[in-house]
Amino acid sequence: MANQEDACSAGKGQYRRVILKLSGESFCEDGQRGISMEAVTHVAQQTFKAASQGVQIAIVIGGGNILRGAQFTAGNTVIQEATAHYMGMLATVINGLALQDALESLGCETRLLTAIKMDGVAEAYIRRRAKRHLDKGRIIILAAGTGSPFVTTDTAAAQRALELEADALLKATRVDGVYSDDPEKNPHAVLYRELSYDAIREQKLRVMDSTAIAQCMEHQMPIVVFNYKKEGYIERAVRGEAVGTQVGSHAVVKQSS
Repeated sequence: MANQEDACSAGKGQYRRVILKLSGESFCEDGQRGISMEAVTHVAQQTFKAASQGVQIAIVIGGGNILRGAQFTAGNTVIQEATAHYMGMLATVINGLALQDALESLGCETRLLTAIKMDGVAEAYIRRRAKRHLDKGRIIILAAGTGSPFVTTDTAAAQRALELEADALLKATRVDGVYSDDPEKNPHAVLYRELSYDAIREQKLRVMDSTAIAQCMEHQMPIVVFNYKKEGYIERAVRGEAVGTQVGSHAVVKQSS
């Protein structure tokens, strides 16, 4: 089987380097918790095909399928909120290990980097080292968020996109993009094909947390929100095709027809 460098030399997409943000829910079946290797393998297969387009991919992962820090803070006086956030960061490392093995089973060359030092299972995140891995054609998995509490993995994805000089931040979700309301609760919610950062903030749309949006807006980092469950959509997103919702500074609010 061809190695990752051979695969990545096969073609060139619109983007040279992207951050792919995967939530914890992409590691389990709908309505369930924990890790489903079937779900992980599905994501790994799509990511491998996307990397074969010649795009450097860094993956930032969430951990909500295992636990969310917030679930330990509501009315709980035993576990401090900061501790709960660190627990959530460790959950992302577990997901990272599962995804790493799934990718390597396909012949990918990968590196798992964590913002919290844990030499026994992963490399420490160092910006220059991460960029070097990408330049060598490796898929890198970035776990443990930013390494600090009170910061979401969405913000970690925005920060890594800026640090690693990515061309776009691709946010994979289980719906087709950004809607005017929750489409899983409101069947009349409208799908937007294009949005500006200002429109997201003004309408308080649920895309990413406000800190992540502010960072992307300040540094003109494009965001693409799309449905990772649709076969081939990760591959199409890294090629720069018009999938999901495109977010940028000059985007005009455009609804799906």
